[in-house]
Amino acid sequence: MENNIEPNHYTELSISPLEYICENNIHWCIGNVIKYVSRYKKKNGVEDLEKARWYLDFQIAREKAREK
Repeated sequence: MENNIEPNHYTELSISPLEYICENNIHWCIGNVIKYVSRYKKKNGVEDLEKARWYLDFQIAREKAREK
């Protein structure tokens, strides 16, 4: 039975995305990019990569808006 709090697609990595994101004070949107890219091979495949792209595109748009 898989642990829903710490599922295998995170615990099998040498460092969990959550630990990495928290330890490096990473913004929420970029944290989601890290999360989805880290798990895509073991969970939802291309769907997770598309989710990561959505968050990355969202953050890029925010950064560009700040530059104006």
